[in-house]
This record gives sequence, structure tokens and C-alpha cells, in this order.
Amino acid sequence: MDVFDQLTDVLEARRGADPKSSYVAHLYAMGLDHILKKVAEEAAEAVIAAKNVETPARNDALIGEVADLWFHTMVMLIHLGQRPVWVLDELENRFGVSGHAEKAGRTTSQND
Repeated sequence: MDVFDQLTDVLEARRGADPKSSYVAHLYAMGLDHILKKVAEEAAEAVIAAKNVETPARNDALIGEVADLWFHTMVMLIHLGQRPVWVLDELENRFGVSGHAEKAGRTTSQND
């Protein structure tokens, strides 16, 4: 089992935990709007960290912010009854498909 699967298991298990004992349970208890605000906040922080990268070497600030974004995105998916592995499956399905062709194949609302 890889770290992605382990994290998914932990996030799913925390859905029923006491919000006072678990940050993830607290997020779930606060509801979707709160989780979405966290995702947006983490996305903005990742963008700012990316803007501050000056060399192509590992940048711990950027890596940390992207990890926060991925974590909160996984919380969002699980809160909505989605399996995070489905995102990986979708990415796998896109291998060998031009990004332009993939985007053109989406419905109009998805292209916006």
C-alpha cells in the first residue's frame, strides 16, 4: 500500500471521528464550504510559493504548499463521496492523449 492509499484510508476513517480530536474530522464537521475555502487558500499559497521559485532545484516551500493543496483536495473529494484514486485513474486514462484533444472532448461547461 502506498502513501496515497494510506492517506485515503486515514481520511475516510476520520469521517466519524470526534472533531475535537482530529483536524480532518473538524474539517468534515465544518462542512463543504469550509473545506472549499481551505482548498482555495491552499491553492493560492501554492501559486505564491511557485512565483517565488528562483531555481529549478527542489524548493521545500513549494513542495510543502502543494502537499497541503493535495491533502485538502483529498479531504474535499472524500467529503463529497468521491474516491481520490479516481483522479489517478483519470490521469492514467489521459496518457497518450493530446491535452488539446482531451480538452476539446469535454462538455462546454467543463471547458470554461
